[in-house]
Amino acid sequence: MALRERRKGAGKKGPEREETRTPVGGVRRAQMITTYGVGGMVAIDDQSYIVSGLDTWRVRPSDVIYEPRLQYWLGVPKFQLPPADNPSSGSGVKIRLFPELYSCPRCNVLQEFRRFGSPTGKSLCGTCEKSLVPSRFVIACENGHLDDFPYFAWVHKKTERGEEKAKHGLTLHSTGRTASLRSVHIKCLCGKSASLEGAFGGKVMDALGIKCSGRRPWLGWGTDQIGCSATPRTLQRGSSAAWFPINRSALSIPPWSESLQQRLNPYYEAFNGLIDDGAPETMILNNIRRSGIVDDERFTPETVLEAVHRRRELTASAGSDSDDSAGFEPANNLRRMEYEQLYEGTGQVERGEDFECVPAAADSCTDLPYGVAKSMLVKRLREVRALQSFTRVDMPEPTNAGLRNAALSKEKVSWLPAIEISGEGVFLAMDQKKLREWEKRPGPVTRVEQIWRGHTAHLRQQRGDSRAPGDITSPVTPRYVLLHTLAHILINEWTLEAGYPAAALRERLYVSDDMAGILIYTATSDSEGSLGGVVARGEHRNLHHSFESALARAAWCSQDPPCIESEARGFLSLNLAACHACVLLAETSCEAQNLFLDRALIVGTPEAPSIGFFSIADGLR
Repeated sequence: MALRERRKGAGKKGPEREETRTPVGGVRRAQMITTYGVGGMVAIDDQSYIVSGLDTWRVRPSDVIYEPRLQYWLGVPKFQLPPADNPSSGSGVKIRLFPELYSCPRCNVLQEFRRFGSPTGKSLCGTCEKSLVPSRFVIACENGHLDDFPYFAWVHKKTERGEEKAKHGLTLHSTGRTASLRSVHIKCLCGKSASLEGAFGGKVMDALGIKCSGRRPWLGWGTDQIGCSATPRTLQRGSSAAWFPINRSALSIPPWSESLQQRLNPYYEAFNGLIDDGAPETMILNNIRRSGIVDDERFTPETVLEAVHRRRELTASAGSDSDDSAGFEPANNLRRMEYEQLYEGTGQVERGEDFECVPAAADSCTDLPYGVAKSMLVKRLREVRALQSFTRVDMPEPTNAGLRNAALSKEKVSWLPAIEISGEGVFLAMDQKKLREWEKRPGPVTRVEQIWRGHTAHLRQQRGDSRAPGDITSPVTPRYVLLHTLAHILINEWTLEAGYPAAALRERLYVSDDMAGILIYTATSDSEGSLGGVVARGEHRNLHHSFESALARAAWCSQDPPCIESEARGFLSLNLAACHACVLLAETSCEAQNLFLDRALIVGTPEAPSIGFFSIADGLR
């Protein structure tokens, strides 16, 4: 996918000038919602850019994606694939120069890029003709605002005030004596200088009186949100904390995965508008005939109209989630509909449909593993993943991602960027009776309470200004931690058995008082995700072998005993017995950022084996 610079002289403040269509680089479409989306920084050659807002993207009508349930959930009528050109023409996603501050490695001058007098299309110091280096540091706040590091203010606020009329000009020097920021010095022509030591402190900008500017450089000039009260933080330009995507996804399930609903997608808004306007049914049927949707006589105007009414019922019948379940994706209504469909499966499906789910064939010689009530083979599935927003500094809370979302566009657009993935998977429904018995044991409850307390405290710190502290509690339960950890150890096992790389598999959890399910499916958009290797893992014999092997591996970690005895691991200490040697996965595979994991809930601890759900399973321990 081509990236093209937003304007000539991109570093100059003021009205944007004529756009250039010269492509400057490219990234994959999937990266536009996971790595280099709107507001994200991307390094191309010796320059650094930021991806512009959606209202500047040149999307095509042919690249529209539909997924009615996710559209309703996110409040948009459609999704768009990020634009791609082959060969690259320079059309597509626009980018802007950022950071705007650059330095010259020879003369050490630190100033805005436009002031170096670089030749058009190059990044050279006009005096030294050496390649310029973009600033290593930026400042950002938790509300998504982003700005250049305030080098001038840093130098002059950390030293005594000098003469007001002194000549100013910054230079950057590195002694190279150490790798720390103590070796990086900023000097001014007025005689003041300061190292960057301590620049990454959480409250250092606030202590110096440096406030958030409210800048949104990805949206262009004149879009600043003045008055932001958040404290800006110093970040490395390439740090992952500089851009965290907030993605939402949904599986295509019946009836939306059926051929008729797929064909209806581009026509639905027009037909629905006629119904809203009170048009007679005969008029609507005539419009359906004229639209061309029934030209091949596969469907009749009457069946199309019935499908329109069925889709209208989605908005009327889909209840809104409570505040807690809306933020906790494994329990929300979007997941509940998927859980019910995965549990029940499908009958005969047509070749062009997007969803096929059947029970694993019964095996007289092998029962399902202990604790598993049902194994469903998802032979066909389609997932749509959309970029809803993004945040900075603090990663979006897996159970509370709706806070502090940054804007994706300056002008309102009627779509969100998304990609679609087709693949396969296995759905496991757990035995609810055994789960409820296990959940009542004091061991699992006491153990997960450590995670619950830490997570609740974190949520109250984040949302204490908007809700009464007593109303904010973590949704994490022993059931959730158990199923989440089980999904991880199965993915690790299946990467060995099925030959998939770990990053090619992904988990999807369904957890509430009356839901307990795991979907493990292919997470890549290429042919690697549809070869049948994952589906075969769901057959009773294979599944039993997988559980035996996975639980045996989980019972011992190369980092034991410290791992199994750990009382705090991971971000904010929200993991217990979980490390990279036993449970943690690639970030693309986990939907909860490798949080809320505890191997002890699977197999117990040496001192208390009864904590583990599977510790009493014959042949599995």
